[in-house]
Amino acid sequence: PVAVENSESHTMTINSEPTKNDGSSPTDGAKENYNIFRDSPLRFMGYTNEVGESFRYQFPKLVVPSYVLAFGYCAMDAASTGYHTYTTSKNQTNRSKETSIATFDTLLWQSLASVMIPGATINLIVRSSRIAVARTTALPVAVAKWLPTACGLGSIPFIVHPIDDAVDFLLDNTTREWIGPKKSKQSNNVSYPTNAQ
Repeated sequence: PVAVENSESHTMTINSEPTKNDGSSPTDGAKENYNIFRDSPLRFMGYTNEVGESFRYQFPKLVVPSYVLAFGYCAMDAASTGYHTYTTSKNQTNRSKETSIATFDTLLWQSLASVMIPGATINLIVRSSRIAVARTTALPVAVAKWLPTACGLGSIPFIVHPIDDAVDFLLDNTTREWIGPKKSKQSNNVSYPTNAQ
């Protein structure tokens, strides 16, 4: 094994496996912050209601179950975040408070960013598409029936990040300001300001 030290980044490479000078791997932090509900394909459960909204007019009985799945996903992510915060908290005196805030913040963020706002947006897109298609007589019946659904499904990838960012901005300037901690959607770590009691 050959060890080379890079003085610029203070990273040591041994057998092409990067490690920090303290011996830990750079991926240790990534593993610690891994959230199965956000960092795996399970994240797509948060979009089931958007799919349900897209198919609302073809399969109306699927809309409510799609929302049940999406809200279930939100609840499981909030519970997972709360558990992670509780088990990793170094502040024993504020552990319950940190856990409650992290759980609430995750539930609120997921409810807004994964269910409510995207669901309303897709509903509006599909409804507007239906109105536009109804005014057009040149389209075949099959196209007129499925085009609004395709518009709804096709818009999902384009609305996700803007809505996520907007909800982050909203919570950063409202509830996260009011209750004290700063929490990013990408992280389960809650950090309190230095003057927190």
